[in-house]
Amino acid sequence: MTAETGWSLILGASLGLGLWMLVSLVPILRRPLLLHRVAPYVLDVSAGARDLVARRRVNPTRVLGVVASPVGDRLAPVVHAVLGAPAAIRRRLRQAASTETIADIRGRQLRWGVLGATAGAALGVAGAVQGGPPTLPAALAALGAATGAIGVDWLLQRRARRRLARISSELPSILEFLSLSLAAGEGLQDALRRVGAAGSSALGRELAGVVADAAAGTSLSSALATLADELEHPAVTRSVDQMRGALERGTPLAQTLQAQAIDARDAAKRDLLEAAGRKEISMLVPLVFGLLPTTVAFALWPGIHVLQVGF
Repeated sequence: MTAETGWSLILGASLGLGLWMLVSLVPILRRPLLLHRVAPYVLDVSAGARDLVARRRVNPTRVLGVVASPVGDRLAPVVHAVLGAPAAIRRRLRQAASTETIADIRGRQLRWGVLGATAGAALGVAGAVQGGPPTLPAALAALGAATGAIGVDWLLQRRARRRLARISSELPSILEFLSLSLAAGEGLQDALRRVGAAGSSALGRELAGVVADAAAGTSLSSALATLADELEHPAVTRSVDQMRGALERGTPLAQTLQAQAIDARDAAKRDLLEAAGRKEISMLVPLVFGLLPTTVAFALWPGIHVLQVGF
């Protein structure tokens, strides 16, 4: 099979799929039956009417899904390893407090992948016209698609890391507020409610959600355990374990939370010093490659100019 034949098959299949989708969107030009006219008015009492209304339109992507399912099952581990497994995406969405679903993330990865593939193919065609190798468009299209799809997952990870960092910065103040409320004689649930309503912090909203779950019928210990499992934040998990222990065994909690607040502040100081140490190297880049060459140029240029004028 030559390259022209392969491209002809790909373009022909794309044209056929596009025409099929367009035809599936065209309304049926016939008089509607009585069954179809009555069905929308009995949707709340008839499951058959709901099924009838739901299958009025032909969707060619279902056929493609059935045909491509064997290949998709084999490629699924590779796709999950590159683009992120559903469990990992669900955890990052929860950590980022996003209302999106896994389907939304996959759809965005598909759109960005298509845009990246289009841009890469365009650059590859331009390079091939200038005398580049004939495989350049396909290679750049694959690279652009991978970059677009992986970029979506990277942005989601960045959002999750930033929110977890915000929770880490808020944790000492939240723990101190809880310890003060408990020392004043309030119960743990009342203290959590007070902290959740006190401001608009990320951790405060999480604790407000815990109180809402407890008010809806879930035990406070189970709601706290769910929060720790979903966030997977080590400091929050330790604090939740102490709260659950106080609920189940009746141990004093105010002093323990105060000690954890001190530990959290010390950990924040250590993280700040480590970040400063890492940034020290990156701060040398503009100094070495920006300020020093400019200074040398300003120092040498007058002498070079005088030498050129004098001789």
